Amino acid sequence: LIGGDPGIGKSTILLQTLCAIAERMPALYVTGEESQQQVAMRARRLSLPQDKLKVMTETNIETIIATARVEQPKVMVIDSIQTIFTEQLQSAPGGVSQVRESAALLVRYAKQSGTAIFLVGHVTKEGALAGPRVLEHMVDTVLYFEGESDGRLRLLRAVKNRFGAVNELGVFGMTDKGLKEVSNPSAIFLTRAQDEVAGSVVMATWEGTRPMLVEVQALVDDSHLSNPRRVTLGLDQNRLAMLLAVLHRHGGIPTHDQDVFLNVVGGVKVLETASDLALMAAVMSSLRNRPLPNDLLVFGEVGLSGEVRPVPSGQERLKEAAKHGFKRAIVPKGNAPKESPPGLTVIGVTRLDQALDALFE
Repeated sequence: LIGGDPGIGKSTILLQTLCAIAERMPALYVTGEESQQQVAMRARRLSLPQDKLKVMTETNIETIIATARVEQPKVMVIDSIQTIFTEQLQSAPGGVSQVRESAALLVRYAKQSGTAIFLVGHVTKEGALAGPRVLEHMVDTVLYFEGESDGRLRLLRAVKNRFGAVNELGVFGMTDKGLKEVSNPSAIFLTRAQDEVAGSVVMATWEGTRPMLVEVQALVDDSHLSNPRRVTLGLDQNRLAMLLAVLHRHGGIPTHDQDVFLNVVGGVKVLETASDLALMAAVMSSLRNRPLPNDLLVFGEVGLSGEVRPVPSGQERLKEAAKHGFKRAIVPKGNAPKESPPGLTVIGVTRLDQALDALFE
């Protein structure tokens, strides 16, 4: 099940995928939202091989399954599940019962025939998949297609996956020839200013089965409000408030009269606790107006008593940093390897004050 905002590129990525698959095995693209002419126009615009792909315009689930039994595709796309209806129910297409029953019939057919089926789902204003929650329980994998509609990057994120790591992330660039894979996303998220600037630090986040380097930026400024603002983009706002309290108690750095703004460059969401130390380093750098070196990497979880805790997959994060030319890393002592990757000096810390000394020595 793949969901995303209108116009984000769901139909584009699935049409590209199916045209490529159709060269090797039978594939069927069922569209309930567009005409066959519109699908053909898109395929021509993207210069896709169209001669092998079969396209069907239909919204009746019984007709779709009957056609699929005859054509026997190995891969089938239903675009979208909200337009499909079954004759067994009287309600309109897109209703809870229609979506649930149509999906159930498709899941049953997929299991009987061994066909891989992609369902395209609409999303609500909040960004969650529309329709009954049972739809997500029925399928093997739930993918969210995210990105700013005016931006070039698109992120394909797995939130449920019966076949592998959840939170796996695919990064694509939107071009005039459709979506192109970004094989080295760290390089894109690290297009930084050549000069060192205050409030910027690089961290290694873990996405599914691979590390990714992202830049965390902080801006700390005098507040003219009785309640200073705490604004985060791509990070947890409550965690920021907690870490600022830890910074005051165990680092002796008060921010109660400062506005604090935090941003993860490139629109990436970092939801793991490994961002704690990088977040505090960026805040300190901006507060003191002291730039951190461009070749410095920071990651680690910070506890309420000021201890720096190790995070999973520390070795892989350090190897990714070494690959991108980083020279120095400040990490939890538990993640410091016996033998550092070539060219990378790793400093292991156990307490917040040690980390601040290492950052601003």
